[in-house]
Amino acid sequence: MKQLKPTSYKLMDVASGRIFEDEGWTLVDPVGTQPSLVRAVYKSEQFSPLEDRDDLYRYAEWLPVKRALKGAYGPVTYKSEALAKEFGLKNLYITFTGWFPERGAKVSTASFKATEAYSVCARLAKDTDKVLVVQSAGNTARAFAQVCSDNNIPLVVCIPKDNVNALWFMEKLRPCVKILATPAGSDYFDAIALGEKLCTADRYLAEGGAKNVARRDGMGTTLLSAVEAIGQLPDAYFQAVGSGTGTIAVWENNLRLIRDGRFGDKKIRLYPSVNAPFTLMYDSWKAHSRALVPITPEESRQKVAEIDAKVLSNRKPPYSLAGGLFDALVDSKGDMYKVTNEELHFWSRRFQALEGVDIHPAAAVAVASLDQAVKAGDVRKDEIIMLNITGGGEERAKAHGYYMAMPDLVLSPALSEDEIISQVNQLFGF
Repeated sequence: MKQLKPTSYKLMDVASGRIFEDEGWTLVDPVGTQPSLVRAVYKSEQFSPLEDRDDLYRYAEWLPVKRALKGAYGPVTYKSEALAKEFGLKNLYITFTGWFPERGAKVSTASFKATEAYSVCARLAKDTDKVLVVQSAGNTARAFAQVCSDNNIPLVVCIPKDNVNALWFMEKLRPCVKILATPAGSDYFDAIALGEKLCTADRYLAEGGAKNVARRDGMGTTLLSAVEAIGQLPDAYFQAVGSGTGTIAVWENNLRLIRDGRFGDKKIRLYPSVNAPFTLMYDSWKAHSRALVPITPEESRQKVAEIDAKVLSNRKPPYSLAGGLFDALVDSKGDMYKVTNEELHFWSRRFQALEGVDIHPAAAVAVASLDQAVKAGDVRKDEIIMLNITGGGEERAKAHGYYMAMPDLVLSPALSEDEIISQVNQLFGF
């Protein structure tokens, strides 16, 4: 495959509409006056997959990337028969990111977080002297660690110690990747706080989470895969959410595809779902509140401990700011669902029996939410429905043997910035 040319794009402040240049790693509008995401505005207004590529960079004209990285497999979309029959749906399309070779899905980390990592890391200049810092509840950590290890990109991953069982790999990570864990009993917010303190040093570069246009547009390739397979925009979209970033990404690509004009002009009804009892965004949405409803750190940690889809546990999600999940739901006339542990386990088993592959707990939450929507009549049986299976095939991938990565350091986010930076510098030999 040919080497990629850097994609031509500018950035837009969603709140003000101001369009400006990307300085290389711009996460917010430097002159913005209110909390807002920035959005990539691509020179190419038409959806134009690169015919000479069969990896994620097939969609490079709508990715803010400077180069291609190796191993960049992307999502695969296929029309469901067995699960569709179970629900009585005529046009159910499954977008699958994970290890399912029979369907052409070859993401070895078994998670759609790989779409973020290949896009974000390709936004980095090849000659950067910065160390990328990523905070994660699990799957994102595994994806970035794999991509950075494969491509010799210096990385620090911050993850709660209780979630390190997510750090399995086909082979040992290279020394360019370092893993920091927050202590047992901590949560994703603690991992975020640890990374923020580390990034006060110039040497360390905050990945940016939902604010990074490369992360969102990498995740948005799920919709591009679906539209390529279907030939038009779907009517409804289902996905489980921890932060809601993937759903925001689909909304943004929906708007781009409408401007293209060849795939219809409909706004896809967005139906994100959460794992009860961690229902922060669900409760906020049902209260018709742009502001997140209050939750204490203690209550958050307790609820995170109770859910089985641990990755769905962000207590500072991009919900309220301009261009965030609240705006996406309002604009799309969408809704939210909450799913119990019992429901997700039932649909995890049922999906595997019907579609022939294991799925992650978060993906099972999305399947369970589709069940709720069908029973409630929120979707019609003849509508085109996109179900985003955000992770699967892990059991199959692990059957070939795997390596568990352990934390290089366990650090409390309560430590001073200087102490955290000093200890991490020692890991890298700085």
